[in-house]
Amino acid sequence: MAPAVFNEMYDGGKVRPPYRQLEDWTADMPAALRSLKQKEAEALFRRIGITFAVYGEGGDPDRLIPFDMFPRVFTAAEWTRLERGIKQRARALNAFLMDVYGRGEIVRAGRIPGRLVYRNEAYEKAVAGFVPPRGVYSHIVGIDLVRTGPDEFFVLEDNCRTPSGVSYMLENREIMMRMFPALFQENRIAPVDSYPDLLRRTLTSVAPAKCDRDPTIAILTPGHFNSAYYEHSFLADLMGVELVEGQDLFVEGGLVYMRTTQGPQRVDVIYRRIDDAFLDPLCFRPDSALGVPGLMDAYRSGGVTICSAPGAGVADDKAIYTYVPEMIRFYLGEAPILQNVPTWQCGRDEDLGHVLDNLPELVVKEVHGSGGYGMLVGPKSTREQIAAFADRIKANPSNYIAQPTLALSTVPTFVDEGVAPRHVDLRPYCLVGERVELVPGGLTRVALTEGSLVVNSSQGGGVKDTWVLAE
Repeated sequence: MAPAVFNEMYDGGKVRPPYRQLEDWTADMPAALRSLKQKEAEALFRRIGITFAVYGEGGDPDRLIPFDMFPRVFTAAEWTRLERGIKQRARALNAFLMDVYGRGEIVRAGRIPGRLVYRNEAYEKAVAGFVPPRGVYSHIVGIDLVRTGPDEFFVLEDNCRTPSGVSYMLENREIMMRMFPALFQENRIAPVDSYPDLLRRTLTSVAPAKCDRDPTIAILTPGHFNSAYYEHSFLADLMGVELVEGQDLFVEGGLVYMRTTQGPQRVDVIYRRIDDAFLDPLCFRPDSALGVPGLMDAYRSGGVTICSAPGAGVADDKAIYTYVPEMIRFYLGEAPILQNVPTWQCGRDEDLGHVLDNLPELVVKEVHGSGGYGMLVGPKSTREQIAAFADRIKANPSNYIAQPTLALSTVPTFVDEGVAPRHVDLRPYCLVGERVELVPGGLTRVALTEGSLVVNSSQGGGVKDTWVLAE
């Protein structure tokens, strides 16, 4: 029997307290007005330029992510618990990175297998032994959360490299406030618009050793063909910093400079939105045209800070994910506030047998996969798809992990037929520098297809505004 699905608005037919103000709002909105508002939202997104691209697909290169006007709501008490758990996890992940690029105490203690760390393709030997400013490797940590009941929250995965989507969190709120001002007058909703200021403060706080003045910050983008380019330019504008490509920067005397019309300007902190492999052709991929030759030498000598640090990706590997509760106990001496989803590692013989025997009931993911690609949702797959995926697992077991199919919570969503429940997840953005902090909210992603559990925008998912009610 399938587990019961928790509806975040209705409990036994009664409206849960955080959603009470939305019941009348929904009932009072006729279909014609809803359609009009939806078109207005899409026009605003298009006018502002909030689009994304899906690599390898034809069609519209500037696609809109579907925006659902029905907000998701958390109480202040719910958020307080989530915030504590997210901050705890971000601290532990950074402690792990500091450790495995140093003495590797957690491996020495037998708490994590060394092969998962040091043979991991995301582990960068180029930064082993280097201590970044304030000991922070992952400065923006996106923690993906799912809910299965009133008090049951699970971490689905960690994103320690360059988590995307924060522009949608901010623009979703802006558009909702513009279209439904009365809703915000009737509800005390905690603001999220301080995020750019907090991000700038975080980046400023990790200025490198050789910076003896107010640091100059730049966002390094692969360019306008990147799927998240809008977000790169959006954040640069909000923070008042330069948006640069690799060709705009050069290294001289162990320092990084930006080419400007007034001549070279020193850059102290780089918020990079390109992958490790492309950062520096002298250190990583020699064919990279996106990076900056000599950047890693400047980084290791204290001439520039790279956020998040090269090598941070080893902490968000899906095999390493299974050990994050152990990291929390090992480094912080605390019990985990947020639990992992139970996970089987196919690289273990005993786990592999269980996974292969139960594929129709499981979700299987590639260890290094993202964006909803390279995964199997057993209950939604055909026998042929399951058999083909089983062959892929057998060919390379260590490349896969498996998890039970959770009964993800649902939130009412505007669909063609009216209002219907759809499954959601949540990605808050935790900033780590001199402080560990996050704004009250995050990006709620919604699976718009009935019954679907895949919320990724690249797989047809949409987004919602996320409310945290102020106390």
